[in-house]
Amino acid sequence: MARLCAAIVCLWSIPAITALSSSYTFSDSLISQQVLDGENFLKYDGVRGPYADRISYGISRDPPAQCSVDQVIMVKRHGERYPTSGEGTSIEQALKKVNDSIAGNYSGGDLAFLNKWTYFVPSDCYEAETSTGPYAGLRDAYNHGKAYRQRYGNLYNESTILPLFASDFQRIVSTAQNFGQGFLGNESYATKAALNIISESDSQGADSLTPTCHVQDDDAQSICDDMPYYLPQFNVAAERLNAQYQGLNLNWTDVYSLILMTAYELNTRSSSPWIDVFTTDEWISFAHLWNVNFYYCAGTNDNNNDTNSPGNKYTRALGALYVNATLTLLQQGPSSSGPLFFNFCHDSNITPIITALGIATPSTPLNKTRIPFPPSTWSVQDIVPMGGRLTIERMNCTDSALAPGGIFVRLILNEAVVPLEDCQSGPGYSCPLDEYADFVGGLPSYVSECEVPKDDKQDLQFWWGWNTSTAENFRMGGRCGGLA
Repeated sequence: MARLCAAIVCLWSIPAITALSSSYTFSDSLISQQVLDGENFLKYDGVRGPYADRISYGISRDPPAQCSVDQVIMVKRHGERYPTSGEGTSIEQALKKVNDSIAGNYSGGDLAFLNKWTYFVPSDCYEAETSTGPYAGLRDAYNHGKAYRQRYGNLYNESTILPLFASDFQRIVSTAQNFGQGFLGNESYATKAALNIISESDSQGADSLTPTCHVQDDDAQSICDDMPYYLPQFNVAAERLNAQYQGLNLNWTDVYSLILMTAYELNTRSSSPWIDVFTTDEWISFAHLWNVNFYYCAGTNDNNNDTNSPGNKYTRALGALYVNATLTLLQQGPSSSGPLFFNFCHDSNITPIITALGIATPSTPLNKTRIPFPPSTWSVQDIVPMGGRLTIERMNCTDSALAPGGIFVRLILNEAVVPLEDCQSGPGYSCPLDEYADFVGGLPSYVSECEVPKDDKQDLQFWWGWNTSTAENFRMGGRCGGLA
């Protein structure tokens, strides 16, 4: 069978953020003639497994020579986690079917490793950030904080308090805490960070990292509700495994649950023997299901009146709330509003922002049962993996042959520079701030499109009214050693 590069999970795509500068335009070693991103398991894990950098367009991650970054606004998904309790139910049912049918007789076949393998989720840790293994969510967040201190440390004044903004869900809070400790150092974090926890209640209105739309796209929702979607490759896997073990009677939904479990195993262990139980075709199918799910449930819609771009009618307006608020910060600049804004929330809160920016909108709508080749630009593995982040840089640039000096905006998605489609005339394919403002001005209104009640807050306010208290810096949950 064709196999994904799984033994070491092809980690050459991951540590790019640690290499912050280089004197070489490309590698100084012998140039490889292999391009292996298509064989990296982490690009097919349905954003259930560990973080991986976005595939780059080749634009330098460092600012252009004539520019300096003076303000950074980041929104980050929580780090690697265990399955949700709902996912856990289907996973445990599929595993029980395997164990009951084979009764420990794993002497041969693709499941021979089950003689020594054990399930990896503690009973009280569903939903929680992971803390063990090389790809643990807490480790990911801490290392990300360290890397951003190295990159943006010049913007931090050690005599001031650094605000961190996290939506009120324990794994989000845990991610913010560990990122903050990585950025500030463990001792300084206790006194120099101010963790501001933002309620996830619908009544927050626009003053939220997790805004709610009070109207629903019924067509898109009907597709969301069908998840998981049937693809024939899952039946192929079921038949292959059933043929190897007398009495085993897996169906395609069992296979889906086992593949889902496999992706999560890497969040707490260094490897998973389950990866090679399934073929590359089956992993590609699994990734497609999650692309479709995000597309319709929390994904893209280029134009609400464009029947060729169904997606979800309201996610663009949801994302416009955050994008509009960041524009205000960028226009005010660091001297007025501050230089560093680090925010933490869920994947489904970040994909609407990507939708509003239009940096991953596919040219054709996604189909539940047909996988697009070449792959769609709406690939959630490149958009919002575990620990994924969108970083907006405000750059102050001097005159150059490319453009006159001024303020420019640059988007960094999972450590890859992603230019706006219609605004890239600045240094490093950045967008002049005034042109960026024009672009943002064309976005729909969150308050009106999503019918926010008049009694709820009508603007995002917490960036301008944050508290300096350290009281929440070490808040813990009630399960899984405080992680849930």
